[in-house]
Amino acid sequence: MQFKDYYAVLGVEPGAGDAEIKTAYRRLARKYHPDVSKEAGAEDQFKAVNEAYEALRDPAKRAAYDQLRARGYRPGEEFRPPPDFGRGGYGGQDFDFEEVFGGAGGNGGFSDFFEGLFGRRAREGAQPRGPQAPRDTRARLAVPLQVVHDGGSVRVNVNGKQLDVKVPTGIRPGQTIRLAGQGAGGGNLLLEIEYAAHPQFEVDGRNIICVLPVTPWQAALGATLSVPTLGGSVDLKIPPDSDAGRKLRLRGRGLPGTPPGDQIVELEITAPRAASEKQRKAYQALAKAFDEKD
Repeated sequence: MQFKDYYAVLGVEPGAGDAEIKTAYRRLARKYHPDVSKEAGAEDQFKAVNEAYEALRDPAKRAAYDQLRARGYRPGEEFRPPPDFGRGGYGGQDFDFEEVFGGAGGNGGFSDFFEGLFGRRAREGAQPRGPQAPRDTRARLAVPLQVVHDGGSVRVNVNGKQLDVKVPTGIRPGQTIRLAGQGAGGGNLLLEIEYAAHPQFEVDGRNIICVLPVTPWQAALGATLSVPTLGGSVDLKIPPDSDAGRKLRLRGRGLPGTPPGDQIVELEITAPRAASEKQRKAYQALAKAFDEKD
């Protein structure tokens, strides 16, 4: 497999902060989302952006990845995790791959590089071991929000086997799914749930938060716009004289629960680029009208 530069994929510097990485991810995920982009290769770009963000948004995964970059690996080079990586002796840190990286790539959309780095322990140069006593093994499982909302299965790779893990509707971060007999030595595998990043939505408890771009005239005059939700698109009435940052609530459109969460829609006013002389004159007339004194 080939080494990948996740920072380059997101277009940020290696020293970028969490907020900068998140902003870059959201911008690129919107750009290449299969439901939006018509560019050739958009789906592959979308997967690459998600893969990079999954690696860099988690402090432990990012620290491990940064250690590999410090060893001089370059994009496109053939890569195998060093034999001392992941169990002490690498960069002076002790990463337990089973606990830190076991759930990575759980939504089935990640590359061989990501799976090889984060989904299983490096075996190159490892010494053969005798039979292990059964013990519980812990790992993290990143579940897509759509699966959290609808319920369903998430495919994971465990010790070279593919398993379909049934995920209950409305499962919460920190809850655990137990897979009997799939841990070390025939013990149990305990999958701790976290939510996978989504290009449009963020989560606050059971509430879903999204940003809705509106034009200046839609904000000023009011409009009815189609808004995406995990349950499908719905029409939302934008009240007249709405300011940027105004929050509107779609009750019951968040994650399932008792009671279910809401979807909070934050308005973002965007001005379309004038693509013709007629549109430029319209902007000039608008500027003149708002410059007039009462």
